[in-house]
Amino acid sequence: HIQSELLTPFKFQEPRPSKLQRDVASTLTRIGWDYAFEFVTPEKLSLDMAQPETMTAIEVDGPMHYLIKGKGKHRIENGHTKFKSRILRQLGWNVIHVPYFEWDALKDAADQDAYLESKM
Repeated sequence: HIQSELLTPFKFQEPRPSKLQRDVASTLTRIGWDYAFEFVTPEKLSLDMAQPETMTAIEVDGPMHYLIKGKGKHRIENGHTKFKSRILRQLGWNVIHVPYFEWDALKDAADQDAYLESKM
């Protein structure tokens, strides 16, 4: 079935959380946002962090999630990232992206807390 084949790259694989993902998770814990780490949906889609009861997903997007446009200053989500977000939204999930370049620009824990609180 073609739909099954299209979803294969997004389905659960053995988790390999990055330092960035662990940092975001720590900040979510610090601000009191309850979540499941490396959550797998009933459709077998893997989410970095999720609050299943509210259908809220946090996707931490490192450099491999982006294409560079122009002289390296403008980043756009790649097709894989856009497609996964689209599938999740069609399933009823609210998808919150945390791009690495926005996270890296934050100076301290207070900035990180404020950043994630504003995205919730």
